[in-house]
Amino acid sequence: MSKELLNALDAIEKEKGIKKEVIIDALEQALVSAYKKNYGQAQNVKVKFDQQRGEIKVYAVKEVVSEVFDSRLEVSLEDALEISKGYEVGDSVDFEVTPHDFGRIAAQTAKQVIMQRVREEERQMIYDQYSKYENEIMTGEVERRDSRYVYVNLGNVEAVLSKRDQVPGEVYNSHDRIKVYVYNVVNPNDNQNQAEQTEEDGKKRRKNRGPQVYVSRSHPDLLKRLFENEVPEIFDGTVEIKSIAREAGDRAKVAVYTEQEGVDPIGTCVGPRGERVKAIVEELNGEKMDIVAWSEDPAEYIKSALKPAEILEVRFDPENDRACTVVVPDDQLSLAIGKRGQNARLAAHLTGYKIDIKPESEADVDSNETAQTVEPTFSLDDIEGLDEE
Repeated sequence: MSKELLNALDAIEKEKGIKKEVIIDALEQALVSAYKKNYGQAQNVKVKFDQQRGEIKVYAVKEVVSEVFDSRLEVSLEDALEISKGYEVGDSVDFEVTPHDFGRIAAQTAKQVIMQRVREEERQMIYDQYSKYENEIMTGEVERRDSRYVYVNLGNVEAVLSKRDQVPGEVYNSHDRIKVYVYNVVNPNDNQNQAEQTEEDGKKRRKNRGPQVYVSRSHPDLLKRLFENEVPEIFDGTVEIKSIAREAGDRAKVAVYTEQEGVDPIGTCVGPRGERVKAIVEELNGEKMDIVAWSEDPAEYIKSALKPAEILEVRFDPENDRACTVVVPDDQLSLAIGKRGQNARLAAHLTGYKIDIKPESEADVDSNETAQTVEPTFSLDDIEGLDEE
């Protein structure tokens, strides 16, 4: 065994980059447990691995005492001095207790420890590779799906696309190539992450299954990264995306801004003949895109957010600095609200304001029946925090 084990450790260090010392340390600890389990010993023992010969020996560690009360843990000073004149009370003495058949147990344990360390190292390497892509877009291939997830092959790892991260109406067939947003990469060797994690559906996932990569097609930051890929001015910071409101698969609003004079942020994002935004819409399978101008003036920003409706006036609530009433021409009310309230809802999400929409004919009448109230589900500052969800 000695030669085979040493050769195996050398090969693993060369091929996998795992130092022999790391495996030997883990092996010695595992053999201590194996010895106590197989031989029913409660004494204090340690295992030493001779890296020159490849030999494994077990030693009982006993403390030198004046009077022995437990021979399994203690040795008298008189007996210790027979071994070496240098021992004193309080020192430790090692007595070899290697069983004659311990080589078989050592071989089995060594195989298990080596395989475990190799798996952990491979998982760590994959985690190190894919953690760099967290908060980025990757292209993967759909492998399969079940009742909970769509599984996407990203190369060396299988990512999961949960139901909440899928776009309503999109169909994911095997071998389809799709772009996904990587929003979380879980390290399998992190003790905290190895604990079983309860998912939103109440079921528990198995632990120790390697790096877990979570991806999304519905995340607002997927849209942000797509704009960065298609619009160089956004990538280099000339044009800034201030906020995104998205109902994945249907419609999205994007607020853009620039401090540079002579640059039209909306036109820049749309591109010549609409080519830039068209490429993004095609990637998202026809999801409608509204690009609006962000403004430091809340009234102007809210007016832009509610386009294409014409806005006559924005009245702010003196008792709530994040609420307002928007007055629109009577014939623009349905347009401002949008189909199933979508336009108003997205505008509220985009701006972070609670918005009441009233027709001009009833603007001065306090009637809750004619007011359409839209509560934002997250504020402007929360956009960047969606990765936490």
